[in-house]
Amino acid sequence: MNNIKPWLSAMRLRTLPLSVSGIIIGTCLAAYNGRFNIFVFILALLTTVSLQILSNLANDYGDGVRGTDNEDRVGPQRAIQSGQITPEQMFEAIKKNILVVIALTISLVYVAFGHQNLLYALLIIVLGGISIYAAINYTMGDSPYGYRALGDVFVFIFFGFISVLGTYLLNTKTIDHIVFLPATALGLLSVAVLNLNNMRDREEDAKVGKITLAVKLGAERAKKYHYFLITGAMFSITMFSILYYVEPYNFIFLISFIPLGIHLKRIKNAKQPYDFDSQLKVLALTTFLFSILLGVGYLLY
Repeated sequence: MNNIKPWLSAMRLRTLPLSVSGIIIGTCLAAYNGRFNIFVFILALLTTVSLQILSNLANDYGDGVRGTDNEDRVGPQRAIQSGQITPEQMFEAIKKNILVVIALTISLVYVAFGHQNLLYALLIIVLGGISIYAAINYTMGDSPYGYRALGDVFVFIFFGFISVLGTYLLNTKTIDHIVFLPATALGLLSVAVLNLNNMRDREEDAKVGKITLAVKLGAERAKKYHYFLITGAMFSITMFSILYYVEPYNFIFLISFIPLGIHLKRIKNAKQPYDFDSQLKVLALTTFLFSILLGVGYLLY
């Protein structure tokens, strides 16, 4: 059991609800349009969770071998940083995880498309390959994009658009404009989670040469950027429910605006790294709640 605990910690299980939020939204919108495949849903969840775990392991490895994770770091201690898992063991786990993601992606494509829709099948396979690349190269490689203030762009694209649009496509075999505003909202909230993490680590990241957008912006402008991300997500999804209004249930997601509003107030008053760290779980779980409420709101009719 003691050997399992470091690996569970390295997988960062608390990040998994956020990673599957796009699957929930895309699936619910597809079901609203009369297209739902339970096997596609399960495989999409497994593939996304595997990708998120791959990203977390690669992040632990990349920051660990670079010395970014050190004794000054705020937040949970990482596996390589603690010495409980060696870099060699982590690298082997990353390689095995890549094989799992590839197997799940191929299975997902086959279940969704079979021998038909070859163009869409190829598109999903290509996106799967790009997703593996993005998961690994956030902190690994010679020039990781997470060290060049590009993490926000990748999170917006992958957690927002690829997650929601990809899931919708797998179920419906079509790309529909109905998913663009929800994908935008989820992408903005996901970037806000990353920005919160980067605001927490801003000073230490700057010391070790990890240039995130929060490092570039500075403390106050990073906060303003955070307000923009949250309010932009709230505006996008409100516009979506107005434009695609069917029933009052469509606005049930407004419940999630309550913790989001409280979160913004806490961030306004945040000064120390621990103030930001305490809000990470809150924002991630609120985003997960938002995705469930949004999806359910279009199934209750």
